[in-house]
Amino acid sequence: MTVDFFAPLVDDPYDYGAIAAANAMSDVYAMGGEVVLGLNVAAFPDSLTPETVGAILRGGADKVAEGGGVVAGGHTIRDEEPKYGMCVLGLVHPDRVLTKGGAGPGDVLYITKPLGTGIVTTAAMRDAASPEHLAAAVRNMKALNRHPSHIARETAVSALTDVTGYSLLGHGYEMAAASNVRLRFTAAAVPVLPGAIDYARGGFTTGGADRNRSHFSPHILTTGVSDEMLHILWDPQTSGGLLIAVPAARARDLDLRFRDAGLTAWAIGEVIDGSGVEVVA
Repeated sequence: MTVDFFAPLVDDPYDYGAIAAANAMSDVYAMGGEVVLGLNVAAFPDSLTPETVGAILRGGADKVAEGGGVVAGGHTIRDEEPKYGMCVLGLVHPDRVLTKGGAGPGDVLYITKPLGTGIVTTAAMRDAASPEHLAAAVRNMKALNRHPSHIARETAVSALTDVTGYSLLGHGYEMAAASNVRLRFTAAAVPVLPGAIDYARGGFTTGGADRNRSHFSPHILTTGVSDEMLHILWDPQTSGGLLIAVPAARARDLDLRFRDAGLTAWAIGEVIDGSGVEVVA
């Protein structure tokens, strides 16, 4: 059982609802489960039209249906700032739960979505993002982690988590700590959303990234990484991808399964002895 909700990141109400639902559902997929039902968690001002509220709820319901679940109700209050998300129930066999722990030296690290949603949406809120870049970020956030989770399960990966508000480096540290290993990322291999590097260079960063850096930086070692790429690595993600650790002997199988499904998983590093997270250029 998990819950997540937030204020609008985009102007389109349907996309907002779909992104919020996909984000809430991701915690289930990050543990190898399947979504069964969702409960709406919403706060709307009286000024929102019924059509707008309906579009938000429809976006959420459609995303849950895409995942094979149902929306079984929820609760709404009045609030001047709109907020929407879901409490999500998922099921997984106790012997097949995937967790952050379990990564071992020699594992290959993969990520299933490019980074930069926080930076791109921040630029869009300030009317500085191109429509094409925002559309790419929206598609990224609306994509479910369901089938990537299936592939991870079928490949018998070592460890799994999703990359959301704590950024790649923060969630990477959580995996490293839970597995008692060190994660080494190669910055040049990390996929980035179109425009995100330029927006980071232009100063369109978030308070969440600053908090991530402040909290996790004692555990992170970086060497030769540009400032704009560091902004990407610290950027809080909404409905981000899965971070996967898989034994090297099964990495090619993982690659082929993603390719056969028409999906992409990027190899971005490795697991080594030690602790914390290391990033090399």
